[in-house]
Amino acid sequence: MSDSEIVVPPAMKRIKLNDSENKDRLSHLPDSVIIHILSFLNTKLAVQTCILSKKWKHFWKHLPNITLHYADFGAYEKFARLVSKILSLRDSSISLQAFDFKHSNDRVEPELEKILNYAISHNVERLGLDFYGDIGQIPSSMFSCWTLTHLKLFIHNGGSGRETLFPKSVDLPALTNLQLGNFAFGVYDNDRAEPFSTFKRLNSLLISNCIVSGFPKILCVSSVTLVNLTLYNQIYNSYKIDLCTPSLCKFGFIGTPYQKLSGSNVSSLKHVDIDADIFSHSEGPPLFLFSWLLEFVNIESLMVTATTLQILSIFPNVLKNRLPSLRKLKSLKVKMEELSDKFRMTLRSVQLRKAMSLREADRIEKAFKAGLIPSSPVPDGIVNFLLQNSPLAKVDFIECSRQPGEERSL
Repeated sequence: MSDSEIVVPPAMKRIKLNDSENKDRLSHLPDSVIIHILSFLNTKLAVQTCILSKKWKHFWKHLPNITLHYADFGAYEKFARLVSKILSLRDSSISLQAFDFKHSNDRVEPELEKILNYAISHNVERLGLDFYGDIGQIPSSMFSCWTLTHLKLFIHNGGSGRETLFPKSVDLPALTNLQLGNFAFGVYDNDRAEPFSTFKRLNSLLISNCIVSGFPKILCVSSVTLVNLTLYNQIYNSYKIDLCTPSLCKFGFIGTPYQKLSGSNVSSLKHVDIDADIFSHSEGPPLFLFSWLLEFVNIESLMVTATTLQILSIFPNVLKNRLPSLRKLKSLKVKMEELSDKFRMTLRSVQLRKAMSLREADRIEKAFKAGLIPSSPVPDGIVNFLLQNSPLAKVDFIECSRQPGEERSL
């Protein structure tokens, strides 16, 4: 290469930052903007952040959101002390947009009524409450709060066996989003539990590990405005769910299915997402999963996990059945997570229980030990079974994983 061909790079210029570029721009933001940014933090972190600047010292007192989780504080005494201090020092003239309280150990919170009265008196709009104790600790005024638009209410009784009965009379005129955990719905005048008919603006509903108390065991989900319904079940409790939801568009399920769905008016249902599991002693889940498919007449998209398909395949002679439903299916998505050892052992127990002879049981036992059962995450023929009435539907296999011990999330 000749000298004339050598390319000399241009001299690098040193860039000197102006003094203005070295200044703290964050502190020059309007106070309202800084407070808005701080409102995305949990309350403990927001208070700690305000210590960084004298100007910000009292900003946390004006936050419209309060998030108080026991896990963020450590010792219970410290948690209780700081909760009391935060509520007493906060600017009382500021309304509450959101209040999220979570007490994650099994100690009853004695100040809960005081905490909730504070939230209600400050016109709280979104309220999250997850605690150990009794529904009697909740002031009755919470169930008639006219400002509440979102309510998450999970009550744990610490394994006492007592049922937490959902109040018969609830008047929340602005409520659009409701999440309930560990409740019993009472059967009253019309021989069914019907706890949601009073919510005239309800758009989204999540029911987690809830039961029906009384007979007949029928839970009526009655709402002309409900669009999204999610069920989460990790307990053995069988009951019928009667869907009177003409606007329902999305249905999701996570856990072990012991509920029978009956949809007298769910023609609007378009999207279904199922992440099913099974207990080793379970008999019903395959039956319920199959019966659900019969209700999904007009759905356009179906998302299932590999475990869901494995459970469905246990249904007797499932591939020989003809479906009258799933005729409008456009999309089928299968989450291809690896089957856990626990789930494989459950399949083994179910298969052995179904064995017709000792010889067949021995064959199944050897096949499991050799890793031949199940042969793949998706049972042979099950996808074509789901597509029998919609052969042109798009099928996607989505690779995903779940950490060992990780629970299915809502």
